[in-house]
Amino acid sequence: MITVSSEYRQLPTAEDLPDSDETPVDNELQNDIPNMLLNLLRSIWGDRQDWFWGVDMGIYYEPNIEEPEKSKVIVPDGFLALGVPRRIDENGRLSYVLWQEKVLPILVLEVISKKYNGEYDRKLQLYQDLGMLYYAIYNTSSGRRGIYKKYESLEVYKLIDGKYELMPSVTLLSEAGKVVWMPEIGLGLGCERSISADWDREWLYWYDRDCVRYPTAEERAEQESMARQQAEAIADQQSLIAQQERLAKQLAEAIVTQERQQKEKLANYLRSIGIDPDQI
Repeated sequence: MITVSSEYRQLPTAEDLPDSDETPVDNELQNDIPNMLLNLLRSIWGDRQDWFWGVDMGIYYEPNIEEPEKSKVIVPDGFLALGVPRRIDENGRLSYVLWQEKVLPILVLEVISKKYNGEYDRKLQLYQDLGMLYYAIYNTSSGRRGIYKKYESLEVYKLIDGKYELMPSVTLLSEAGKVVWMPEIGLGLGCERSISADWDREWLYWYDRDCVRYPTAEERAEQESMARQQAEAIADQQSLIAQQERLAKQLAEAIVTQERQQKEKLANYLRSIGIDPDQI
């Protein structure tokens, strides 16, 4: 694990450090997938303020006092830190500076680049040396030709005795997805095929301990709309039943009234011809 020496007296702050390496992502999934996970966390942990999910943000792990811009940094596609303020001020974080935050991210995520960028070796070794508990790699080219074909679409490594070990996954019954449960986080990370923003493909999601996927905002809105429609349909059905019951009651009352009137008419007729209807 890389640590900051106690000999440093005036370490650079986030304001002193570059907040971008000016390296563009080479595919939109490197933005879409981490942002989807962030939006899900905002729903799952909406009442918590002790977590931070960074998207394409630099993690500074070794300072350079003389030339702050040369401080060592790694920029994962996404990372999760627990036990830190969700917001530090109204402008948010410029970067994640370990000697300021004093908390290592518990999970880092890399979405494989079109051009190989060391996700399975150089970056894996660095995250291992830094002591990140979980390292997840999402590989959109799994099973295809090239250097990625031997890897699974989602691999999650856990730091055990200072070394990363590939975690076993649970296969989902639907859509051939899979989930890796991370007890220290209280969430599972998994993938399955679904539609998001009209894009039908495999996506990464958070899951609960029973491997039930947390829905996206779009899915929650659809579920709420369906629930409203069902509630309205039930209300309409109940209203129709109530109306039918009222009509049935009115019909029954009309029949009783008609029968009474007919009896009274017959009784009056009998009396008019000298017959007592009560004696019949």
